[in-house]
Amino acid sequence: MDLQQILTRTRTRCRADITDKSAALAALAELIGADVAGLDANALITGLSARERLGSTGLGDGIAIPHCRLKSANTLTGALITLAEPIEFDALDDEPVDILFALIAPEDAAQAHLNTLATLAGHFSQAEFRQRLRAADSDAALFDAALA
Repeated sequence: MDLQQILTRTRTRCRADITDKSAALAALAELIGADVAGLDANALITGLSARERLGSTGLGDGIAIPHCRLKSANTLTGALITLAEPIEFDALDDEPVDILFALIAPEDAAQAHLNTLATLAGHFSQAEFRQRLRAADSDAALFDAALA
């Protein structure tokens, strides 16, 4: 899976001024909802929040991959945000998060959803990849860094 298949420039935000987990989920939902026809930001917030209640999607190393499957989703869709300041996210390592990648999948795409999550986790486990994202200073630079 290539990130270019699920991420666009318009769904990429660099150094967003977000101060808590719920605001981060809302920002990701708004990026996707504003860019993808048929995906409503409120439904996205509900889905992402419901998944977070099952357990944090904070992986560690400052990374979170909030995700959910929705009936209204037609394809795998992603959004990427880096934060100006890290926020508490109940991550596995108890460290704050400053890079978030939201993944939305169609309700009937369980295996593709899991495969994509595994691929994303692999990317984000690489220190060089995380450093490239953190070094980006604009939305365009962040998008380019994610695809490099």
